[in-house]
Amino acid sequence: MKILVTGGAGFIGSNVVDAYLEAGHDVVVMDNLFSGKWENINPSAKFYLMDIRSAEVSKVFEKEKFDMINHHAAQMSVPASVEDPLFDADVNVKGFVNLLEAAKDTEVKKVIFISSGGAIYGEAKEFPTTENSPALPLSPYAITKSVSEQYLAFYNHQYGLDYTILRYANVYGPRQIPHGEAGVVAIFMDRLLAGKKSTVFHFPDEPRGMTRDYCFVGDIVQANLLALDKGSGDAFNIGTCRETHTADLYKEVFSSMKKLLPNLSDDLLGYETGAGRAGDLTKSCLVCEKAKKVLGFEPFHNLEHGLDKTAAWRIGKHK
Repeated sequence: MKILVTGGAGFIGSNVVDAYLEAGHDVVVMDNLFSGKWENINPSAKFYLMDIRSAEVSKVFEKEKFDMINHHAAQMSVPASVEDPLFDADVNVKGFVNLLEAAKDTEVKKVIFISSGGAIYGEAKEFPTTENSPALPLSPYAITKSVSEQYLAFYNHQYGLDYTILRYANVYGPRQIPHGEAGVVAIFMDRLLAGKKSTVFHFPDEPRGMTRDYCFVGDIVQANLLALDKGSGDAFNIGTCRETHTADLYKEVFSSMKKLLPNLSDDLLGYETGAGRAGDLTKSCLVCEKAKKVLGFEPFHNLEHGLDKTAAWRIGKHK
């Protein structure tokens, strides 16, 4: 089938593009390269250098006649959304509605929408958190994800546009950029390569930092493949159901880097601390049994395995 991947030059989107092409699909990438990179674009995919808010989007849809949209394009930083909520809403809501309008006018069959299980539930009372937990967004970024899910329900009801929502945990892996909380693994690895200590943000009652559910990008890609023909009209948590404190993550990152860089100074194992930032949640961990049952999703990488793969890529990138 012909699939449009928005944000297909970005960290996660480009990995999904590679997998779709390998599976034999016709893939088109749309990306404004605000955070995506030329080097991530698979040469076998057709590429449009375009912002999802552009009026030209409808012309691309009319020309290409997509069967499916995989929507990864987004303003993805929680702290940035707090600093500039207007820009966040413009990209994440207005840009998405622009795509949906083009989709319903050109008979697109389905949208795979990338939401955020790591943000949309807020400080969930249910922990670890299932899809039954209500959306309680505590940042503009999380609000835009929640609103976008509601727009999908409207377009399905009004126009019959099918969809599957994937609510990601915190994703890490090759091609990740050190940008915002979501890029914490990349931030830690880059600072170690530069011989600099890192900062662990925390709240007063937990000096080890916040907890997150860290999922390797290769497992995330698997979920995007499964969602092509499963999960109609529903939302799914995609993660590992394992919570990790930021301080413990840093130690695991150091260990993975040390395996490949034996001369890495042990002094860097120490870290600095900082107060939790606006929009940060104290904890997040996702229950993914629904995705396992309906989609057949199951993560294959534990944190050590995923970090080892990521470290090998990142060190190779810096040589």
